[in-house]
Amino acid sequence: MARHGQITFKAYQQDQMMLMPRNLEELVPSNHKVRMVDAVIEEMSLDPLLSQYKGGGTSSYHPKMMLKVLVYAYTERLYSSRRIAKALRENVLFMWLSGQQRPDFRTLNRFRGEMLREAMEPVFATVLELLLQRGYIGFKDYFVDGTKVEANAGRYTFVWKKSVKRYKAKVRERVRELLRQAEEENAAEDAEYGDRDLEEVEGEPISAEELEQKAREIEERLKRQGGSKAAQKAVKALQKDCMPRLRRYEEQERMLGERNSCSKTDPDSTFMRMKETTAAGAPLKAGYNVQIGTENQFVLGYSIHQRHADTGCLIPHLEQSHRITKRRPGNVIADAGYGSEENYAYLAAHGLGNYVKYNTFYQEQRPRRKPDPLNPENWPHDAEHDAFRCPAGQALVYRGIKDYVSDNGFRTHRRMYEAEGCEQCAWSARCTPHRRNRCIMVSPAWRTWKSEATLNLTSQTGRELRARRLVEPETVFACLKHNWGFRRFSLRGLEKVRTEWGLLCVAHNVARLATLAA
Repeated sequence: MARHGQITFKAYQQDQMMLMPRNLEELVPSNHKVRMVDAVIEEMSLDPLLSQYKGGGTSSYHPKMMLKVLVYAYTERLYSSRRIAKALRENVLFMWLSGQQRPDFRTLNRFRGEMLREAMEPVFATVLELLLQRGYIGFKDYFVDGTKVEANAGRYTFVWKKSVKRYKAKVRERVRELLRQAEEENAAEDAEYGDRDLEEVEGEPISAEELEQKAREIEERLKRQGGSKAAQKAVKALQKDCMPRLRRYEEQERMLGERNSCSKTDPDSTFMRMKETTAAGAPLKAGYNVQIGTENQFVLGYSIHQRHADTGCLIPHLEQSHRITKRRPGNVIADAGYGSEENYAYLAAHGLGNYVKYNTFYQEQRPRRKPDPLNPENWPHDAEHDAFRCPAGQALVYRGIKDYVSDNGFRTHRRMYEAEGCEQCAWSARCTPHRRNRCIMVSPAWRTWKSEATLNLTSQTGRELRARRLVEPETVFACLKHNWGFRRFSLRGLEKVRTEWGLLCVAHNVARLATLAA
């Protein structure tokens, strides 16, 4: 004890000799979350992860230890490899978990980005099998939802497809002018090309490789035959200005693929509207569309997508979940963003319970709201004459079938119906603003599956599942993005991002298991 006047303090002596515990086990609480991480990974089979090691050379850190450290770090909101390496040097819990081994941040980052890439899905599936054996999940009800997560990319690194096309067209126009200028003295050019445009070779727009070859041929010809300074200057402009720009635009087009935008620092990402509360509204940032499926607030499946709309993500997500777990759920529950004919057809083909809303579900469930008379969904159908009747009493008769193909390649048939004499109708200003007869397209399959979804969603089971959906995936996203602060990926590239999100899902499942087991 130490006294200062009338105040008594506990003894404080920094250089006092003491005996540390024989091991760090005594410093770890018996019910701590870190013990659950240790126990779960000890039960797992890590053969897929061990197969990533080729052997030879110096010894490697054990993948079991590395996986434990990363999973526990993610539960503690540590996503930076440098911060994790710092915790291994300073945090007693990390020291106990790693056996006081201290891999540096480069080793941690390489393990997370490369070694886990092929083994992440089997590791995730092994955790699900453990949860299934303990009765926490049953793959009965599968709640699907998505969110946008920011990519590890610069904010102002836009690459827009329309801009690339416009700039590339300007470069081609410049190429055309320079080629004409460089070859204006070559009389043999007319015999070689005739009336064809010099920019085109064999009917196709000239590429950077073809332009380089063409410039080389002109340069050699000018050296042999001589040429004006203007022609030589034009060849240099082709080689030093046009060709590098054309190569850059062609590379950007390959990066974009079917997308309309990407980032220069993470070409796999797409610029999306992030749901953040700002004065200017949702900001536009490079990111990924993350889809998860949950049950009992455990993550049963995950997938990463480059498109911002959720509708086209449902089938790829369910396919990836089936590939990882080799299981299909009994019921699929999702909000109105996933309701489409393609998705309903997939659920019906695989015998999955259809509890997926469509975009007008809530409007139809409000009887007090007056239905829109100009909406064809509210028009009666005369099955005997195969015709629809509009509010003005005009019949829309069958005209033929039109094929429709979705962005994912889904093919369906739409029946076309057309009215006659709409010019004199009192509704024509609102119904047919283009002063043509009203024409509608109807999919009988869509109407059938929509009716099935309505019956399922309005049943007692449907109402219970709709209520649960509000607290299933939303709670998981709230935990990961708000409580754990995971709003931006640490890695770049689609494969590495998929690995990192899988690691985060494993960490969430283990943390959830520790909470329920406490």
